[in-house]
Parts: sequence; structure tokens; C-alpha cells
Amino acid sequence: MVVIVFRSRLREDIDMAALEALGGEMAAIASAMPGFLSYKDYAAADGELLTLVEFESEERLAAWRDYPDHRAAQERGRREFFSEYQIQICSPLRAYRFGLAEGRQQIL
Repeated sequence: MVVIVFRSRLREDIDMAALEALGGEMAAIASAMPGFLSYKDYAAADGELLTLVEFESEERLAAWRDYPDHRAAQERGRREFFSEYQIQICSPLRAYRFGLAEGRQQIL
């Protein structure tokens, strides 16, 4: 599994409707890509945005990274929406889950 951590801040003068429309398009395309596992967005009180994305493998992630519509969206994001961003590509060392019925279980 590969986890992508995308931290960003928006420009003050952006068109939020345009950003939300583009984000919806990219989420629909990404979720249909082979190897896609999950996508979540979070917003911090200080204005930082965090997106977590999971893919099965680096190869599947590379296919998404290089997908033509995604490349165009990346460029548009730099031109129109983001004042800054940082991307980290991570591989989990260990993974656990907890549920009341099952208790703690190791995933990886």
C-alpha cells in the first residue's frame, strides 16, 4: 500500500466553485483507477488542507500521477488554486485496526 499525504493552502482570490468542480471530477476519475483504495479530505482551523489518498502500489499511483486529466488538473491547481502545497508518498511500516467486536487486529 502507498499513502499520499497532500498538504495545501488555498489562494485568497480563488473561485471555490471551480475548485470544488475540479476536485469532484478528479475524485471520480481517481476512484475508478485500478489500485485506488481511498480518498479523504480534512481542513485544519489554521486554513491548511489535508488530503489522504491510498493506492495498492507505487505502480498504480504512478498511473494516476501520469493520467492526462490529472496532469492538467495539477497544472491548473498551481496556476489558479494553491498558494503552496507539499506532497509526501509513504509506505506504512505497520497497520492496525480496532473494532469493539473484533478488538485490535494487525493489518500489515
